[in-house]
Amino acid sequence: MSSRRRAREIVLQLLYEADVNDSREAVEAKKFIRSRMQGRSALTNFANALLRGTLEHREEVDRRLKRLATRWSLSRMPVVDRNILRLGGYEIMFGDTPDRVAVNEAILLAKRYGDKNSPRFVNGVLDRLMNMTAEELAAEEASEVASEESSDESGEDPASEEHGESGQAGTDTL
Repeated sequence: MSSRRRAREIVLQLLYEADVNDSREAVEAKKFIRSRMQGRSALTNFANALLRGTLEHREEVDRRLKRLATRWSLSRMPVVDRNILRLGGYEIMFGDTPDRVAVNEAILLAKRYGDKNSPRFVNGVLDRLMNMTAEELAAEEASEVASEESSDESGEDPASEEHGESGQAGTDTL
């Protein structure tokens, strides 16, 4: 197993924990990473940056994933899949990792920690994210701004709206 892959596994553990419980203090998370990386400073720094970046950009990554995960809201996704997508999404959108490598690493995490459908689901969503063109990104941002403006005028709360639910529990695929 590659060392960076191991760092991603550790970050996934911390993201999972933060998703279902209160987040660890940053100092405690760093200690956890350092102990798991056995003091290897380059990998510890990589894992720390990955965790910090994924948590800092979580809302933006989640917004993009909501649009791309057709028929699935983030809250309905298995916790492992949701956090693998967040990690991979962060690496594609903001990281230095080549996009194809980020997708492949996410698929490997899904094979190891997800259910039998997880690798295909993760691949489909992240592949769509990776292949979004600049024009599609600009159109998406313009759509978000227009949606927020119309919600402000009508007094509706856009966060209260559920997107992408098909009513079938656990059987949706891309």
